[in-house]
Amino acid sequence: MKIAFTAPMKPLDHPVPSGDRTMGRLIVKALEEAGHDVRIASSFRSWSMDGGEEAQTLLREQALAEAARISQIWDNEGYRPDVFLTYHLYHKAPDWIGPALADRFNLPYAIVEASRAPKRQAGDWAFGFAEADKALARADMVAAIHNADAECLEAVVEGERLRVLLPFIDSAPFEVAASQPKPLAAPPLKLLTVGMMRPGDKTRSYEVLARALQDLTDLPFQLTIVGDGDNRPDILKLFPPERITWLGARPIEELPALYATHDLFVWPAIREAFGLVFLEAQAAGLGVVAGDAFGVPDIVRDGETGLLSPEGDAAALGENLRAVLNAPARAEQLGHAARLHIAQHHRLQAGSQRLAAFLTSAITNHQAR
Repeated sequence: MKIAFTAPMKPLDHPVPSGDRTMGRLIVKALEEAGHDVRIASSFRSWSMDGGEEAQTLLREQALAEAARISQIWDNEGYRPDVFLTYHLYHKAPDWIGPALADRFNLPYAIVEASRAPKRQAGDWAFGFAEADKALARADMVAAIHNADAECLEAVVEGERLRVLLPFIDSAPFEVAASQPKPLAAPPLKLLTVGMMRPGDKTRSYEVLARALQDLTDLPFQLTIVGDGDNRPDILKLFPPERITWLGARPIEELPALYATHDLFVWPAIREAFGLVFLEAQAAGLGVVAGDAFGVPDIVRDGETGLLSPEGDAAALGENLRAVLNAPARAEQLGHAARLHIAQHHRLQAGSQRLAAFLTSAITNHQAR
């Protein structure tokens, strides 16, 4: 299958690392390793920090000009994809290029990771909200990345065009790391957290984690923190220095071994869509203690591969941590189940199969429509 691809939220070549960029790259990798021909149609970024019709109208004009440029290239080359695939669309990052090219060349159009926040239907983001809805209406298939997003999309995307497409990772490096011998979990348990230190939800997650750990000073543990960003000085002040090791931002190549040498992964997940770190940690054989936010319960099985607490509830997060710290064997049980869970449901191969079936449905729906 020939697939034209774009990611208006964050293009694959964007210089700033993020879960969004990683997931986009994983989608392309999964499709290519399954034998499909993926072409990056554009690196245009429609995401805007600020709302307002004037700013987003300008973005729309730029996007449509980019679509016209691509149309000319495709005509000159005689290129025709079987389907146009857009990754991550919402009111701050509408997709104008995909629908324009799909209409120009009569192509099936599919969206993976669409989200919709009805409260943005009015106000500064009303224009972007309406434009994103237009793309959803044009799409032949729409995939939410978790069930919470799917519920919001049901108002504008009828059942046969809507699917939940669970996330996946290239688990092989993490599984290799997890296969290396390590000591049985014993006090002090080695906790790990991985998160950028930028303002907003990431900082709030660190604040919740710090409050949870304040109530556990009677128990032996050490926390390793991987991450960096503008709020690093303020975030590190939240934690007692004798209990933490801060490693800064680490290359992706180092992460599998880092995960595998710890006993338990912890992250409050404030406003997390799902959290690739939870897939990585589980693939490396770590159980998870986390907040029950959005798509987290879709990928972490509460009571089996991890322990989930209400989002933002530091006391409940702390109690779940205490339960594992008091019974180190529980960490091993969670970690074993976590590794098996990823192997069965969230490997790259499973992702490629789900994507292929999803795109085939888009082609079928387009023919029917």
